[in-house]
Amino acid sequence: MSEKSSAGLPALSKSMIWMINFGFLGVQTAFTLQSSQMSRIFQTIGADPNNLGWFFILPPLAGLIVQPIVGYYSDRTWAPKLGGRRLPYLILGTLVAVIVMLLLPNSGSFGFGYGSLAALWFGAITVAFLDLSSNVAMQPFKMMVGDMVNDDQKSYAYGIQSFLSNTGAVLAAIFPFLLTWLGVANTAKKGVVPQSVVVSFYVGAALLIITSAFTVFRVKEYDPATYARYHGIEESDNTEGGNWFTLLKQAPKAFWTVTLVQFFCWFAFQYLWTYSAGAIAKNVWNTTNATSAAYQAAGNWYGVLAAVQSIAAVVCSYILAKVPNKYHKAGYATTLLLGALGFISVFFIHSQGALIISFVLVGIAWAGMNTYPLTIVTNALSGKHMGTYLGLFNGSICLPQIVASLASFALFPLLGSSQVNMFLLAGIVLACGALSVTTIKETFAE
Repeated sequence: MSEKSSAGLPALSKSMIWMINFGFLGVQTAFTLQSSQMSRIFQTIGADPNNLGWFFILPPLAGLIVQPIVGYYSDRTWAPKLGGRRLPYLILGTLVAVIVMLLLPNSGSFGFGYGSLAALWFGAITVAFLDLSSNVAMQPFKMMVGDMVNDDQKSYAYGIQSFLSNTGAVLAAIFPFLLTWLGVANTAKKGVVPQSVVVSFYVGAALLIITSAFTVFRVKEYDPATYARYHGIEESDNTEGGNWFTLLKQAPKAFWTVTLVQFFCWFAFQYLWTYSAGAIAKNVWNTTNATSAAYQAAGNWYGVLAAVQSIAAVVCSYILAKVPNKYHKAGYATTLLLGALGFISVFFIHSQGALIISFVLVGIAWAGMNTYPLTIVTNALSGKHMGTYLGLFNGSICLPQIVASLASFALFPLLGSSQVNMFLLAGIVLACGALSVTTIKETFAE
């Protein structure tokens, strides 16, 4: 497809841009609870650390399958009574995600037995469903920005999306620590997930419902005729079936060059989520026993560090939202390079407090990863097959995670079966991502 020069979309009020994105606060709360607590939950119910990669394959695999499907069908959906073309999928995803969030933290509470196949399968299935539903709920927000926001406001819109996303991540990450401080039990009998984690998921489910409701009831999507007129396409363009392989072949250069950067970024962050709790427990608390109080304390501290990461990302996202288009590449590369330094520093640090600096740097990279890719790619796309393209672009997030998880089965023992060593590798990979930003060919409105 040819790269567009400028969209004919009208300027939106800042309040509307906030409402388009507001539900992302709840979706990211659910996602962060899953990513920050998944390793802890599975090791608590008896998973072997060497096998964690199997469980972490499930979420990106779900996203790889679901998001292109959501994009493809939502391009062709028009259901005014349910909000339009993207919002019906947000409603469905939210309802399923809430149900699963009530089940996942109870994986060890149904009498399956510590380390039993039944317990691990129950946990794995609930994680898969949580990620499926989170992907269904998450994709509409990305698509609505592409649908409704013009090129001049798009960087701001995705910056706000990143801001809300990271605010949700702060809340999710700090919930177990805060609940423990308030007196909720942070330990439980062997094989049972502590109540501090269980209640955190319950609160996250409530937040998901409330924030998504704001977007559903306050946003009115463009009808097919208006959408076509604003994007300069025929109304029939998004009713035609599009072969995914053909669309990928015709994708603008920005799609593929950003995909290369994404590979390195998401490969590195997959190891952050997989090995953080174990690495911190080993380096700071000097334990590898997942059933010990020290390990659970390390798990809580990782929650605090994840909150620090998200706070840094919130601040950085606000700054990045104001960066002019012509400086996108410089900002993108700088944020990733700082994140690489943060990853590498975890390998050397044995102080609980010093890790805060490491995760501030990681948070800066996270802000760049959540602001620049979609801005650059959607600016290079026309409105034709917007949802399908963004769904396919999600492969640049999911495939690296799957590759990283599969590679971990060889890399983890090769690096001494050390969760700390995996951080050093992740930092090197993220530095490669910073260097690959130079390959991006960007299109934007002047």
